[in-house]
Amino acid sequence: MFLKRISLLNYKNIAEVTYAFDAKINCFVGKNGVGKTNVLDAVYHLAYGKSYFNPLAAQNILHGTDFFMIEGEFEKQERSEHIICSLKKGQKKVLKRNGKPYEKFSEHVGLIPLVIISPSDSDLIVEGSETRRRFMDTVISQLDAPYLQQLIQYQKVVSQRNALLKYFALNHTFDAETLAVYNHQLQQLGEPIFQKRQDFITSFEPIFQKHHHHITGSAETVELCYESDLRKDSTVALLTKNLTRDRQLQYTSTGIHKDDLSFLIEGFPIKKYGSQGQQKSYLIALKLAQFEFVKKQSGEKPILLFDDIFDKLDENRVQQIIALVHQEEFGQLFISDTHAERTEQLVKNTQQSYKLFHL
Repeated sequence: MFLKRISLLNYKNIAEVTYAFDAKINCFVGKNGVGKTNVLDAVYHLAYGKSYFNPLAAQNILHGTDFFMIEGEFEKQERSEHIICSLKKGQKKVLKRNGKPYEKFSEHVGLIPLVIISPSDSDLIVEGSETRRRFMDTVISQLDAPYLQQLIQYQKVVSQRNALLKYFALNHTFDAETLAVYNHQLQQLGEPIFQKRQDFITSFEPIFQKHHHHITGSAETVELCYESDLRKDSTVALLTKNLTRDRQLQYTSTGIHKDDLSFLIEGFPIKKYGSQGQQKSYLIALKLAQFEFVKKQSGEKPILLFDDIFDKLDENRVQQIIALVHQEEFGQLFISDTHAERTEQLVKNTQQSYKLFHL
């Protein structure tokens, strides 16, 4: 799996450009603000149908224009995959595969396995549980299409139940039977999701610990703990217990949509007790584990995007990671950096083919 060519039109700060890529290493170098990260985000956009950095699709359109288009040609198992993602202001985003538009973007997830490592990954530590759930769900969804459909359906039912709770409050009424229907649906959909998340963490955590040890070379104990209310009770029992609270809040306050991942170092939350360096190493290990997990499960090497790699790690650790390219651990690699000489020296040492793009 690799990206052969990409064309961008009115995407973020890029008016129009086309790049032909090397099958192994591609480096974007230049000062901050010139658009290096935007090119990497465009590659991500083709894989996931959305930006990694800006969820508001219309904000990815170049100022002064009214649409953007990203076009990419991938080679996957000796077949060409032509992907186009476009958006016009006031209209729905369009995602096409080989000329055919997707009815649901979720059908595209998993076709192009891709992992991004970026300074903004720190959100996984500093933001709320939704960010960590999204990480977990993204990894599972790349490999399990029914899981993603279950998740989408579950969120729809949560929204419907929340609307009903608001209706009760506004109209000073209550209908236990209708609420029970939603409770049952949430149990039917939520408990398989809970089980798949549990199974994922069981398989994923040893891979994460291996990468953390490789990066740090230390004996620090790190853990990923999956936290869910469903460990205590069934969905229906939890919803019944929390009914008074839910009616007061006018939303569903318990269930798998409130699950979280705890990031621990030496048994303590890394957010509070980890140094900046420990947090960076933790996040890199997490993303490299994602890469290996997807590779093992799918049988394909995901495309790997390293955005502003030297912001996250010192040169020795970067060298350690890039050495994995030489060992054929990685497939196609994209790197952005502010120093051309530093980057070129680094990739030369891998003895792999590469292209350097100056922005």
